[in-house]
Amino acid sequence: MLNEKTDIKSMTLSELEVFITEVLGEKKFRAKQIYEWMHVRLVDSFDEMTNLSKDLRKKLSERCVLTHLEIVEKYVSAIDGTAKYLFKLSDDRIIESVLMHYKHGNSVCISSQVGCRMGCRFCASTLGGLERQMLASEMLDEIYQIQKDSGERVSNVVVMGTGEPLDNYDALVRMIEILTHAPGLDISQRNVTVSTCGLVPKIYELADLKMQITLAISLHAVNDEKRRELMPIANTYSIEEILKACRYYYSQNNRRITFEYSLVKGVNDSREDAKALAALLEGMNCHINLIPVNPIEERDYRQTEADAVLKFKNMLEKYGRNVTIRREMGRDIQAACGQLRKKYMEQSVKREG
Repeated sequence: MLNEKTDIKSMTLSELEVFITEVLGEKKFRAKQIYEWMHVRLVDSFDEMTNLSKDLRKKLSERCVLTHLEIVEKYVSAIDGTAKYLFKLSDDRIIESVLMHYKHGNSVCISSQVGCRMGCRFCASTLGGLERQMLASEMLDEIYQIQKDSGERVSNVVVMGTGEPLDNYDALVRMIEILTHAPGLDISQRNVTVSTCGLVPKIYELADLKMQITLAISLHAVNDEKRRELMPIANTYSIEEILKACRYYYSQNNRRITFEYSLVKGVNDSREDAKALAALLEGMNCHINLIPVNPIEERDYRQTEADAVLKFKNMLEKYGRNVTIRREMGRDIQAACGQLRKKYMEQSVKREG
């Protein structure tokens, strides 16, 4: 916890009922009222909980913290309406989230850590390392503040922003539990996607929970040697180990696995790579999501040209694989993971200097 006060927005309803009755000495029904104020009405302060007595609101203010993220910057793409948010946490650290509009509904991509320690070489999120873990309440409030600001319901949540979600496993699972149950936003678990670079033991743990969420694996290479060049996690877990964990996940949840594959010009985008990728995923119930990599200043990686991306896709489809090319959203507002936060932090250092 970041605060000595109790973080009640990270509590499940049953946990809140215990806290309200045994710690605060209040009636059990008060817990459901408070829970609905936090997760349905999305209030930012205890004073807004108008059906509670002044004494109870005072007690809550003295004993508890109600997590509230502050919007410090918002950028809206002139191309597709994608909105990028920079949020300030209670300790003044900055995270970022993205609102994307699709025909099937509004999707929010949220961060799960402040920074990241995974070190993937094509990602801006990891350049400054991991600053700290995020609380479940902070992850939830990314969604809540975006829904309030946009005035539109969020129907899909993707945990694919800054951070490695499975490196913050307990808070992630708690967030999903609160997000996908009533009372609350009650978003279907099938509309939640969690991305991981491949923390194998945590994939097994997640599988055993038998949630109906979609697991997305950041694969990005067809062999361990090439993957180690792109992703340090490959020094710990091999592709074979990851695929074995994915097969177990499918056996427990019957949910198709998504494999994310960022195409880097001259590194992993050849005809041979496509053929090897198709062979690697032979027999798996999976979907391949091709991502033209977003170039970052600190790396010399370049984006594969559009026609080469299409050829790569066609080759995979020739071998019977289910493939899509991810739409580039918010390119004009640096909506790629970690880019905008990094720019903001650099500008803050200059202002202070």
